[in-house]
Amino acid sequence: MVFKDVLMSFPSISWTDTQILLLFFVVILLISEQLKNRKPKNFPPGPTCYPFLGNILSLDAEQLHLQLTKMSKTYGDIFSLRLGGIHCVVVNSYTMVKEALIDQADTFSGRSSNAIFKNINRVKGIIFNNGYGWKQQRRFTLSTLRNFGVGKKNLESNIKDEINFLCQAIRNTDGEYFYAYRLISNAVSNITCSLVFGRRFEYTDKKFQTMILLLSRALKLEGSIWTQLYNSFPNLMDLLPGPHKEMISCFKQLCNFLSEEIKAHHADWDPSSPRDFIDCYLTEIEKRTDDPEAGFHEEGLCCTVLDLFIAGTETTSTTLRWSFIYMMKFPEIQEKVQAEIDRVIGQSRQPCMADRPNMPYTDAVIHEIQRMGNIVPVGVPRFTYNDTTLGGYFIPKGTQIIPNLTSVLFDETQWKSPHSFDPQNFLNPQGEFIKPDAFLPFSAGKRICPGESLARMELFLFFTSILQVFTLSPPAGTKPSLEFELGITLSPKPFKMTARPRWQ
Repeated sequence: MVFKDVLMSFPSISWTDTQILLLFFVVILLISEQLKNRKPKNFPPGPTCYPFLGNILSLDAEQLHLQLTKMSKTYGDIFSLRLGGIHCVVVNSYTMVKEALIDQADTFSGRSSNAIFKNINRVKGIIFNNGYGWKQQRRFTLSTLRNFGVGKKNLESNIKDEINFLCQAIRNTDGEYFYAYRLISNAVSNITCSLVFGRRFEYTDKKFQTMILLLSRALKLEGSIWTQLYNSFPNLMDLLPGPHKEMISCFKQLCNFLSEEIKAHHADWDPSSPRDFIDCYLTEIEKRTDDPEAGFHEEGLCCTVLDLFIAGTETTSTTLRWSFIYMMKFPEIQEKVQAEIDRVIGQSRQPCMADRPNMPYTDAVIHEIQRMGNIVPVGVPRFTYNDTTLGGYFIPKGTQIIPNLTSVLFDETQWKSPHSFDPQNFLNPQGEFIKPDAFLPFSAGKRICPGESLARMELFLFFTSILQVFTLSPPAGTKPSLEFELGITLSPKPFKMTARPRWQ
């Protein structure tokens, strides 16, 4: 009875009192959130943030690169955003990007944490790795790829062989209109497969096709607002439905595919006679058992191979698709490229890398396609290892950095014709090829794309070989469209084309 009497002694709580209490808690939460996320002194300016979400809902994920470039007109070349509880600094213009990624390469070489990939695999490969583990994985990967011919004659021969398969597949269209995506993705993916798996796949292989489609879908979804929401609020997003669940599923299916390939390699692996990247990595796992921080184990192998496909397949195939669109849109430029091919190479042999120095116009066109195609428009986010200053602003240690490569590739102070497709951007008055310092499609500094040399070889050989044999055109009565889809890469919307043999 005593307990009951105590309860009865409390006055009843009215609805008005309840509202006041709720308002009190909301105010406390808002004040706490404001204090937690307040900007450091002399931090770069930026747009007003909403409570808890920051600027996430203010960003247009479908054309983020254009929005960030436009915002620089208001807030300057260095401005800040808050994505959930993550403070970001967006760096624009060649001058500022160079100061960050090249002049302060050590400070700006960290890679931001990615909750999506933590969900997929607890270990890291190259792209989202840091410190000692990243250095060891990157060093091993670059060295092994060089040993298997990246940048050398023997890999060039493999690429030429794959080009022959591609050209035959194009001939099989019999002049009918076809979608370029699948054929190009098949061919470029097979180059990576030959390095990683030691073999290529037939274009009719259903498992291979599924892998390509999963990779493309995952990378498209990764560039959506759902990824940023997940990275900002992973525990909450795990409870909610949405495209982020599909993206995680795609990546996990890709990892399962790669794991099966690794198991198959284990079955007939001979350490004394490595056939490919996987064999070499398996050998390295045995060598580095006493160095766990280096990250050499089968999960690390799976992550590293996935990184190679992300960096070495989707970007190159997307660039080649843009090359087809630009050649159809500017047939006069296509004709000039073909004239240079005919003059330097002729029709009796395939193009080779030794031809490139003698083909300045074609080289300029390829680079202009990369510039205008703008394949990775905002780069891959980084973070600062130390406190630093940039453009007069204070950037604390651990700040996420977004290098807006779009602002570099279209910087009006660096290019002759920044906003139009013009090969003269890469030619001097004498018609010789030049590469301006602001050409940074592979990013810059210590995090520059490890597949750059392979991509450059593939782009030249595929592009020249196809235009040596075919003339590309859009469907009758239509014009090529420069409309794009933005994911991790900036890709053209699906399009049809025809390839007419130049020589019967």
